[in-house]
Amino acid sequence: MSKTLLLLPGDGIGPEVCTEVRKIAVALTNDLIIDEKIYGGASYDAHGTPLTDDALQAALTSHAVLMGAVGGPQWASVPRHLRPEAGLLTLRKEMDVYANLRPALCFDALADASSLKREIVAGLDIVIVRELTGGVYFGQPRGIETLPDGQRRGFDTQVYTTSEIERVARVAFELARGRRNKVTSAEKSNVMESGVLWREVVTDLHRRDYADVELEHMLADNAAMQLVRRPTQFDVLVTDNLFGDILSDAAAQLTGSLGMLPSAALGSAGKPGLYEPIHGSAPDIAGQGVANPLAAILSFEMALRWSLGQAETADRLHAAVVKALEGGARTRDIGGTLTTAQMGDAVLRALN
Repeated sequence: MSKTLLLLPGDGIGPEVCTEVRKIAVALTNDLIIDEKIYGGASYDAHGTPLTDDALQAALTSHAVLMGAVGGPQWASVPRHLRPEAGLLTLRKEMDVYANLRPALCFDALADASSLKREIVAGLDIVIVRELTGGVYFGQPRGIETLPDGQRRGFDTQVYTTSEIERVARVAFELARGRRNKVTSAEKSNVMESGVLWREVVTDLHRRDYADVELEHMLADNAAMQLVRRPTQFDVLVTDNLFGDILSDAAAQLTGSLGMLPSAALGSAGKPGLYEPIHGSAPDIAGQGVANPLAAILSFEMALRWSLGQAETADRLHAAVVKALEGGARTRDIGGTLTTAQMGDAVLRALN
């Protein structure tokens, strides 16, 4: 039966990298239905909302959703609930994609492109599992208030329940079983009550169901330091929404460029996954045709593997990316001169 991939190009370099994904998808598959909807700041400009009901319904009824990026300075003055980022948070929440898989893989051909020494990053292959629909980004109460003395106070609330922690930790343990069988759980239990609960729930789940998997606990600030000190010590790193956001961006630089990092956001079995490069909309280079499309292409590879039931095709695409890089294909961010389209073409040639 044909499956549907929904493209949400979004803003900035999003449409540019999604064009390359479409090109690859058409070449690789002959039974994939590709739909596309306006999204993010572009949707706000056209419809007054960053996520229309039509786009949300299309996402909920697809098999996989792949977005480019959202946001930009032109929407900075828009009310917070109508900003492009609000559309992304709503999409994640409504799709209930609570487990965000962010692999940090250092391709051998790019080991010298990292800001760290080759011997530190060579062979790097880790996955950060970030809880995506809870925590401080969604907790209530939140706001900005004026105090009696005239000062203003901003506040956000970090909130997690047992079930929210357990379900994302279970994803991490299951993932580790198919890799090197080690999970590192990162929190701030030394200063945060939510961190205490996080550690307790992960420990209890490990004892009950995953005693065969090695588990270590690490404070999130130490995890940040260890990522740049000895990143290859990690296999699967599971953490909350805020720390996952920060640590995964730090891990991205280990690979040479944010333009190389894909991600998958998964929910319950049978539900559509949400896939996106983690590089953001990069408004400083939008429209120039120089963005690296590999993060988006590798996000499509993850979609093939996790939501579209085409693992062998995913393997082919991954191998093609490796071959293109080994052949010297480079965009500007990784030391080359290829345009966005030329990099997509290099992957196509490697496929063929």
